Amino acid sequence: MSTLLYITANPNSETQSYGLTVGRNFIDAYKEANPNDFIVELDLYQMEIPQIDPDVFNGWGKLKQGSAFEELSDVEKGKVARLSELVDQFSRADKYVFVTPMWNFSVPPIMKAYIDSICVDAKTFKYTENGPVGLLEGKKAVHIQASGSIYSKGPANNMDFSARYVKAVLGFIGVTDTQTIFVEGMAAFPHEAERIKDNAIKHAKEVAGCF
Repeated sequence: MSTLLYITANPNSETQSYGLTVGRNFIDAYKEANPNDFIVELDLYQMEIPQIDPDVFNGWGKLKQGSAFEELSDVEKGKVARLSELVDQFSRADKYVFVTPMWNFSVPPIMKAYIDSICVDAKTFKYTENGPVGLLEGKKAVHIQASGSIYSKGPANNMDFSARYVKAVLGFIGVTDTQTIFVEGMAAFPHEAERIKDNAIKHAKEVAGCF
């Protein structure tokens, strides 16, 4: 039995979001193909995700210098403990599904904050004489990305700092079995929006069946 984290970063509802609609179809198809797997849904907009700020750096610094956790301030304790919970949860999972819109050529800020929480030295990667090495080998991920224009190919491809970023971060922590499902072009071609969505749902179900 595997554990899958379904991680969404969209403040809209599923009925308002093409990406979330495709994501839900992916998860439904995955459940059908893997009825015994454990799925944890993480709506990042409904979660506490501390940003890496002075409190976090101060808390980490004290711990590295040998201070006991109890010696941290209450604010430092809360943020450091929460970040540890997030990275530990991520590390224990076997599979990941990220669902994000592209905002200004990148991921939403809440997703960046979450990624910062899971990229932790000695937990998801480590430094060696030959450079950093990811520690989550053998896991796999799917990124479902929605955008109003087409970025997966064509002249705007070099403006996609979202799908590339997620793939790069996952590779950095050792998750190299990744693929991206693009739901794109709905704003540029509004008359084709439903067809685009339907094709993406079909693709998502195919991927979910063998994920």
